[in-house]
Amino acid sequence: MTTMKAAQKRAQAKVEYNAFLAGCPSRQLLDRISNKWVVLILCALGGDNSAGQPGAAHADAPRPMRYSEISRLLAGVSQKMLTQTLRSLEHDGLLTRTVTPTVPVTVSYELTDLGLSLHHMTRGLRNWAQTHMAEVLENRENYDSRTS
Repeated sequence: MTTMKAAQKRAQAKVEYNAFLAGCPSRQLLDRISNKWVVLILCALGGDNSAGQPGAAHADAPRPMRYSEISRLLAGVSQKMLTQTLRSLEHDGLLTRTVTPTVPVTVSYELTDLGLSLHHMTRGLRNWAQTHMAEVLENRENYDSRTS
């Protein structure tokens, strides 16, 4: 029996995590992080609260936010969906939940380093969607007029 060196183990793990393979666990992660609420929560906690301004010159610094702040910012999210999404992000190590024993109890959420690294990706996705929405709507109209 041969033993593998640490570098060989890392190389093997990279091969094993191939999202194009049906049984790859990274597919579950991709499914989780591609959810619209995940993208918006990561953007909110990352400081991208520029009220929907596409291509805003700068983003605020990442900061902890209370549940109610996140809920107000994410128009249309249900309490159940927000709670489930925050729990799943905490479970994956993308954010931390801090409970402060005050009256009433204060709970805040903050991105971890891992969450911040994903935030940089989701910020670009959100900006792209906001910047190109008019073009996409025009393409939809053109497509619908051709196929009707």
